[in-house]
This record gives sequence, structure tokens and C-alpha cells, in this order.
Amino acid sequence: MAWTKKVAALHFILSATSVWCKEVPGFVKRYAPIVYLQSEDPYMPSDFEEFLNHVYPVNQINHTVPGDPSPLTLDNLDQLNHEGGSDIFLTSKEGIEADPDWFKGQDPSGPEAKNNAAIITTDMGNGILYAFYFYWYNYNEGDTVVGLEFGDHVGDWEHNMIRFNNGIPDAIFYSQHTDGFAYSWDIVEKEGGRPVAYSAKGSHASYATSGKQDRHDVNAAIPPGFLIESTDKGKRWDPTSNANYYEFDRNSQSFLPYTKGMPINWLYFEGQWGDAQLPRTTRGQYGLFGQYKYTSGPQGPIFKKLDREEMCAKGCAIQTTPLDKTSDNEIKAAIERAWTEFDEKGAAVLEKVLKLL
Repeated sequence: MAWTKKVAALHFILSATSVWCKEVPGFVKRYAPIVYLQSEDPYMPSDFEEFLNHVYPVNQINHTVPGDPSPLTLDNLDQLNHEGGSDIFLTSKEGIEADPDWFKGQDPSGPEAKNNAAIITTDMGNGILYAFYFYWYNYNEGDTVVGLEFGDHVGDWEHNMIRFNNGIPDAIFYSQHTDGFAYSWDIVEKEGGRPVAYSAKGSHASYATSGKQDRHDVNAAIPPGFLIESTDKGKRWDPTSNANYYEFDRNSQSFLPYTKGMPINWLYFEGQWGDAQLPRTTRGQYGLFGQYKYTSGPQGPIFKKLDREEMCAKGCAIQTTPLDKTSDNEIKAAIERAWTEFDEKGAAVLEKVLKLL
């Protein structure tokens, strides 16, 4: 990446032993989202430092990395950039199909919960400050359609972003995989003055309302009613309770810790936080409408456009009309329409896929 050489010297100086110490703006914590995990979701928020104990670096052609630091830590993870950068995958030692216990993460209200959130601020100038609230999960369980699961992958970064104007929140973004929605501050649900985010079962996509969520609404390439996500008011999680805080300087493209000694080198890691997508020929792998059962893990926070010009990384209008939940009847109707429009060729493809399982 272009910023790699640009910040090399500064990166070396501002390492884990940095003397940088700055107060986190009070409003960043005061208006931080409250997250409700889906009540049946077995995959909880996770410790992204502990995650490194369960993975090893593999390059894109499935070869181990000879020069990898051992053990992997938040302080040395960036060294993998010299071994392949974005072609490096932090691969689970057991393999994605093993579904080991550590995939489940930790109860965010329990004593083992830590390092499950990273809060990053970006000063955009003219009184505008972005606050990104990143949530980490060891595993993303995909959505199920007619008994088939799509979008499973090791590692999952999701986030909300709040835009502050002179310390006053005026808009919020909810990430949903590679897409998302932005809303004006006044129309989203609040709890004690803090916005509420609903985490979808398994996938942890962030929504502004509870209930059924049609993925077609955010990604038109997905047929209506094909992928439905579920959110509800399950376990309550306050991400500020175990978060690491950082500032992102958009001019130098570098990070600064708000707390002395907080590791920052991991934020420069260019690779993928999880296994590579399994080849189509691998037993158990399948695809339909461009969606696959096993997909690659995500890249880290620096790839989420921390200095974006618009509320959405890909650009979107900020919704200002009151939010309405999609009713179960509307979802049912969408599903019926989707399968009514499912032509003979599509049905044949689905039948072939089912026979491969």
C-alpha cells in the first residue's frame, strides 16, 4: 500500500513503547453505541489479541510464511507485510470446518472479555470528527437459504461510525459486511442517549432496527428474499468496557494510541484476519448467485476508509425519514416472490449443489 513507506519512520517511533498520551474526547464514549447481540447467536465478541494464538500466516498459494515472527503478537503482526502483505491470511490451525471452541469467543459481560473492540477517531478538520467503533468476532457464521449456508469465514470486523460536529453527533453509519446504511442522528433508536446497534445472528452485520433484515436492501445484486438476517434484543454489550482507543492521523496515515503502551503495530497489518476462501473444488464448498459457503476473512480497520469523505465508505445518502421495522409478512412475501421468479436454470443449479453436499 502507498501509506506503508510513507509512515515507516513514524511507525517505528510510535511503537508499543510510545510516550503518546492524550485524553479520549468525552463525547466519543458518551455517545458510543450499545450493541444487542442476537439471542441465539453462539459466536460472541472475541479477544483479537488472543485470536493470534490460534492462527498462523499462510500466503495466497497456501504456503506457510518462512519469515513469520513467532509467536504472533499485536506488536509484531505488521512484520508480515514484508512477507506478502495483503496476500497473507491468518489461518486457523484446526481449519474452518473444525469449528473449534475458540470460534465462539467470550461472553462480553464475563471476566474473560477483553480486547473485543477498537475505537478509532479521525479529525477531519473544521470541527468534524469521526469515531469508528470496531467490533471483533473470531468467527462469522453466514446466512442460511433453503438449508444452505453462505458466507462463513474465520475472523469478523464490523463497525459503526458516528460523525461529530463540534462534539455533537449528527449522523451514524451501520456496517453490513462490505456495505451499510447511514442515518441522521435524530431518527435512530437510543438508550440513555446512546444509539442502539443490533448485531445479526452469526454474521454480526450491524442494523439500526431489530427483526428480519433482507440483504437485498443493502446489496441489490442479492435477489430479494434470498438472504434474510435476524436481529433482536438479546445480550446487551457495551463495547467501551473492553475497548482499545486510537487516533488516526489522516495526513500521515498513521495511528496514535490514546493510552501509553497500547500496541499499535497490528493496525498496520495489510493481510486478512482469517482463512482464505476455500477453492470451489474443495469438498463442502459450494456457490450460488455469486455467494459461497466458505469465504475469506476480512482485512483490518485501516481498510475501512477511516478518512472517508462520505458517511458510507462506498458513498450513500444519509437517511432522514423515521425507521420502520420490516414485518414478518413483508419478509415472507419477498421470499415467495424470489422463489416464484427462480427460473428452471436456477432450480437446476440448486439441485446440483444439493447433490454435492
